[in-house]
Amino acid sequence: MIYQAYQAYADVLTPVRGIAKSVVTAYDKLRPAVGGHISVRRVAAANALLALVRLTHERPHFGIDSVQCSGREVAVTEEVVDSTPFCKLLHFKKDHAVMQPRVLVVAPMSGHFTTLLRGTVHTLLRDHDVYLTDWLNVRDVPLRHGRFDLDDFIEHIVRFLRFLGPGSHLLAVCQPTVAALAAVALMAADGDCAQPATMTLMAGPMDTRVNPTKVNELATSKPITWFERNLIDTVPVRYAGWLRRVYPGFIQLAAFMSMNRARHAKAFTDLYHHLADDDVEKAEPILTFYHEYFAMMDLPAEFYLQTIGAVFQQYLLPLGKLTSRGRLVEPRAIRRTALLTVEGEKDDICAVGQTLAAQDMCTGIRQYMKEHHMQPGVGHYGVFNGRKWDGQIYPRLRAFIHSHD
Repeated sequence: MIYQAYQAYADVLTPVRGIAKSVVTAYDKLRPAVGGHISVRRVAAANALLALVRLTHERPHFGIDSVQCSGREVAVTEEVVDSTPFCKLLHFKKDHAVMQPRVLVVAPMSGHFTTLLRGTVHTLLRDHDVYLTDWLNVRDVPLRHGRFDLDDFIEHIVRFLRFLGPGSHLLAVCQPTVAALAAVALMAADGDCAQPATMTLMAGPMDTRVNPTKVNELATSKPITWFERNLIDTVPVRYAGWLRRVYPGFIQLAAFMSMNRARHAKAFTDLYHHLADDDVEKAEPILTFYHEYFAMMDLPAEFYLQTIGAVFQQYLLPLGKLTSRGRLVEPRAIRRTALLTVEGEKDDICAVGQTLAAQDMCTGIRQYMKEHHMQPGVGHYGVFNGRKWDGQIYPRLRAFIHSHD
């Protein structure tokens, strides 16, 4: 009943937040006349925070309309080129005829929408033909489409790699690195001609026994039955996916925020003061971040529970025991795909060494086809977004992909 309780709470607060948003809108229109009064600015700032602190359940827009490519501004158009009931394969099509390496970016199914990788995609577009797994909010997927688990996730990666065809490149960020390695290993064992030329695994939980983080400790603190009993609920009747069992996005958001309470409290305090001081330039980045951060999607219960069990509690991949549809996943079968692993020094979700572990699993890849990069001074998010991603990590990734293209 936790989902129903959340929905009732959200319904009650909706008109309150609507009023707060109206106050902010009115203030913006009247700012030239009343903006000089500190008391008015404080009221507007408080209402802005009240309007901001709400969850949304629809994917925000990527907003990537153009990109600098080959020294000129090139138009970018989003198009869906393949789809299943649970995922759309997005192609960020550029308006030019230059051939560039095809890259499949596998986004996490971890509670946030794929727009969390907006900066990753925008940077990649400079020198690559980019495709992205756009996972759908399963509360909008009717129950008739069946369940979705880790095996289905792996099969989606295989499907999309086959869609891109031979010679493409694979980049997985965070949680899906395990599924990405499994997909490539199964394709290699089959001699599939669509197995990628390169595989880049970024900040992923390949072996969570290495330098365990608070996230890892939480996952092992309770038996899997506890997670199923306490964190799984059914989608309310009003949505297309009603009666589907899910791990609700609002629970995931609460978990994320509880890990960094002081950081979020400071961010909201700073936001209030920036707005009260009418310092829009400083307030805007915080507002932008939280508009994205509060956009949450539900996870299929089967996928969530299987991931907790296989990846975080039983360590099946590094122990050589992971199976998919009854087949043993053998990373040593990979021979033709070059491997790059990337980690962040201050990552408190996937600690240093957890992603690097993939290098030891892939014994069939020759040493000259393997690379590892540990980026000093960045946390989890900074591995794939921000200044150091753009200026230091991406050049290494670009060189790696182009050298094996």
